[in-house]
Amino acid sequence: MPTGPRAGPRPPKPPGTGTPEAGGLTSRELLGILRSLAGKRLVGADVVEVAPAYDHAEMTTVAAAHVAFELLALMLLGR
Repeated sequence: MPTGPRAGPRPPKPPGTGTPEAGGLTSRELLGILRSLAGKRLVGADVVEVAPAYDHAEMTTVAAAHVAFELLALMLLGR
């Protein structure tokens, strides 16, 4: 997940992160931002801090996997 002042998922969605950001991005907002980068050259990205111990319903795992997929697709489409 992204880092910074307005980064990261809002608590309690998704719960599987060690440091949720108050006022952070929802999964929908993050995916919208990523999709707006279509056609740009993306050369690197990180998906960090999925904490399985806090992710009882695997909501964070699914969100992180979706973000990783979108990032890989952006990298391939921006070649």
